[in-house]
Amino acid sequence: MNKENSKHNLLQEKNTKALLGGGKDKQDAQHKKGKLTARERVEILVDEDSFEEMGKFVTSRSTDFATGTEEILGDGVITGYGTVEGRLIYVYSQDFTVFGGSLSEAHAEKICKVMDLAMKTGAPLIGLNDSGGARIQEGVVSLGGYADIFYRNTLASGVIPQLSAIMGPCAGGAVYSPALTDFILMVENTSYMFVTGPNVVKTVTHEEVSSEELGGAETHSTKSGVTHFSCSNDVDCIKHIKKLLSYIPQNCEEESPAYEYEIKENESASVLDSILPENPNQPYDMREVISGITDHDSFFEVHKNFAENIVVGFARLAGKSIGIVGNQPAVLAGVLDINSSNKAARFVRFCDCFNIPLLVLVDVPGFLPGTQQEWNGIISNGAKLLYAFSEATVPRITVITRKAYGGAYDVMNSKHIGADLNYAWPSAEIAVMGAKGAAEIIFKKEIAEAKDPQEKLQEKIDEYTLKFANPYIAAGRGYIDEVILPSETRKKLITAFGMLKNKVAKLPRKKHGNIPL
Repeated sequence: MNKENSKHNLLQEKNTKALLGGGKDKQDAQHKKGKLTARERVEILVDEDSFEEMGKFVTSRSTDFATGTEEILGDGVITGYGTVEGRLIYVYSQDFTVFGGSLSEAHAEKICKVMDLAMKTGAPLIGLNDSGGARIQEGVVSLGGYADIFYRNTLASGVIPQLSAIMGPCAGGAVYSPALTDFILMVENTSYMFVTGPNVVKTVTHEEVSSEELGGAETHSTKSGVTHFSCSNDVDCIKHIKKLLSYIPQNCEEESPAYEYEIKENESASVLDSILPENPNQPYDMREVISGITDHDSFFEVHKNFAENIVVGFARLAGKSIGIVGNQPAVLAGVLDINSSNKAARFVRFCDCFNIPLLVLVDVPGFLPGTQQEWNGIISNGAKLLYAFSEATVPRITVITRKAYGGAYDVMNSKHIGADLNYAWPSAEIAVMGAKGAAEIIFKKEIAEAKDPQEKLQEKIDEYTLKFANPYIAAGRGYIDEVILPSETRKKLITAFGMLKNKVAKLPRKKHGNIPL
């Protein structure tokens, strides 16, 4: 009996020690920085009493440079599984109180173990990153651990959703695991990501820059587009993760969770009839259109502060998840450029990976002209969006609200690249270019020879507008399936997505395509 008590006491002692991580003083230091501890983050993420920890007693195998002088259970990362809103997830949470959350051989093996299980059981993987990088004392072994994780990220891509929350430092090789996952969330003022830190930057390029300026949440959510969500604190970040999970399926074989919804007799939305300004050159907010079409307060925007000339995000339509891509006339007239093409292409490919139908709202005057766009590769970057839509086999519906000019008409999920249904509002203008530019080219000689060139130009603009600045030529060709009143859009889309529910489309047999990266 005494032996049994002794064994129980030893287990209790080890469990208590594991909960302390790097020690109470270091946990207090986390709190002072406005950060939660690794365990607190997991507890907030998962449903109450659902977390099952794995590898709690794992310890570092290295004794070089005094790393083994004190046995710390868990070796700087908490791993296991639990449920979020009753759905299985796998999670790893790096513990900054243990060797700065640095990655060792044992630390990496714990992460790889939950990654393998997530793949086997088809459930999302969530990484809560807070690490100083590779554990220097372990040398190449820790680098090998990173590569093991990167390899699994790649294998899991498109099979299970992978979410990365950056809740502290994430530098050097550590940044590439989050970069390989589907969505990155960062916490303002307490997290940063960069390949090389401020000191190296100063040495090599002589630039003076802080960690926050170089790779903080604001930088990556507005300038680089590396992060999809910028969150005010750890709790807000975890709330974003939970909300994101509510729109997406467990894996590539399943559908997203659907909410109960009783379709009403009248699903029309009269507010949509008054959103577009009378002046076709006046901006409006595409989010208002999205709000009028989707279930109340269901739009969850992704990449909100990056490439704002296009809007992407998840919403619900009659209780079911859809992905939305919409040009934003309120920013740069909704023009497509390098950043917006990349942003939308990435989102489209995610939705296609995980069986989330796509709604595309079009008001696009074309691609952004200029030397910077051309020299930085608008051709290949614009082609990414074209490729993403063309490759997508999920149900795809387009609504043209106003302008759809030039090659951008083709790229924005036109009938020609495989869209299932294409609607247009009566205000839609579908043409090679705007009326003024077209008139100046087509009637150049006639305008030049006229007594009053300005009057003749206006006459030709009016003539071109009457003939082409409408949806009826495209509808006559079958490129538009129906011209609908704005107020009818929601009702039409509910019916159309319902019809497309069992859509089956197969791509030609191949190993994989060669997207224009």
